[in-house]
Amino acid sequence: MTDVTSSKSTRHPHHWRHDLIELAALFTAVVVADTIAKTIAKGPEGPYLLVFSAIALVATATFHTWWARRRSHASHAPPAGDPGGRPALVPGARPEPGAPEEPRTEEESGRAAGTALWRMRTTVADSPGSLAALCTVLARLDVDILTLQTHPLADGTVDEFLLRAPADLSARALAHEVAAAGGRDTWTERADAHDLVDTPTRVLGLATRTALDAAELPLALRQLLGRCTLHSVPAVSLTGRPTGEQAPVEGVLEETVMRLRDPHGGTLVVERPYLPFTPTEFARARALVELDARLGPRLPRGRDVLTLPEGNEITVRRADQRDLAAARAMHDRCSARTLGLRYHGPVGDADRYLDHLLSPRFGRTLAVQTASGRLVALGHLLWDGDETEVALMVEDDWQRRGIGSELLGRLVAMAEEAGCDSVYAVTQSSNTGMVAAMRALNLPLDYQIEEGTLVITARLASERRPDARTRQHGESRPAER
Repeated sequence: MTDVTSSKSTRHPHHWRHDLIELAALFTAVVVADTIAKTIAKGPEGPYLLVFSAIALVATATFHTWWARRRSHASHAPPAGDPGGRPALVPGARPEPGAPEEPRTEEESGRAAGTALWRMRTTVADSPGSLAALCTVLARLDVDILTLQTHPLADGTVDEFLLRAPADLSARALAHEVAAAGGRDTWTERADAHDLVDTPTRVLGLATRTALDAAELPLALRQLLGRCTLHSVPAVSLTGRPTGEQAPVEGVLEETVMRLRDPHGGTLVVERPYLPFTPTEFARARALVELDARLGPRLPRGRDVLTLPEGNEITVRRADQRDLAAARAMHDRCSARTLGLRYHGPVGDADRYLDHLLSPRFGRTLAVQTASGRLVALGHLLWDGDETEVALMVEDDWQRRGIGSELLGRLVAMAEEAGCDSVYAVTQSSNTGMVAAMRALNLPLDYQIEEGTLVITARLASERRPDARTRQHGESRPAER
């Protein structure tokens, strides 16, 4: 689109005086030419006058060309104060469309590239101007505030920031400056691009995952509250005896321990030793638990049909407590040796574990069924505090067909998606099938024997973001998963 105003301003106004001067110059030139012609024709010095006129004409033309170029340069000279010839910019004005960008200096380019993302939480007094003083200090340190959340408390306000800071600004220096501005109990952690998602969007995403799969609730709570340990304490033990666990009082926080009522009975205990919980975090966690309770039992509908080497078709799908009867029937068909290798204890206690293993509170379960619908194998991915266990059991008649390896590979993939660092399996050295399946993962393995029991730990390929937790005055804290 053409700028009409600027195009009009480039036109030169037409004056009648210019035409009068040009007309007078034309008459004068005619008179001079006639006089010279008569002189050359009648006088003896005519040839000399002709040569002199030619020299004068050349000099005049040269002077006119030089003068025209000088005026042209003067009319296009840069404004005063800009020796580089670039147009002066008014503060706050935008450059003209299509104009070349100003080249960045090395210092400006390094400042844009040499930054780091930090999550910071600090407590300030609940008084006017306390947050302003903190923001002033961050601005003086050339720190950009990307997001800010406030958690009101009885004795102050917890402010949680996502910051973009210069790369050379250490956590110790940041905590020291924040303390000087009135912040206390300051905690910092390195962040990454995933933290740029705003909190409402992240909570909605976790709620969606929880709505689609009941086993997602423990993982959603971990991602919502940061690196924490989640324990599900049932109201009744595996042996059928009451555990004595009473329902927690809603809204009461124990610094770094949060207790939530489990709608299925018992208590969900969340521990985060490095950072106290706030009432806002408790309200968000309780909302996820209530959503899970209202939706009831649910599993993803996906299932895969596989063909074994001998031609039999099997179906691999998710399972939960609604498959309890089929799982017990499979136990009845298994030999005492198979049950002993799986549960490492009295065979009579095997059925008592099924209800616990199939609960989505404790992990995820994969089931293998035949074309006729009979359950012939189970694979469990169990949340053990801040660790993850894998366990397999295949019915005797279906062993040595690759079913265990197929289940184990799928369980490890689910653990990687959940962000786990490693998985471990508890077995016996005589269980060659389990040992071979762990080796077939092609992952680094660690072996440990405890009282005749073999524990194999596989370190997963997924990399977690680095930990850099510090508290006020730069005190280091141990890493938490």
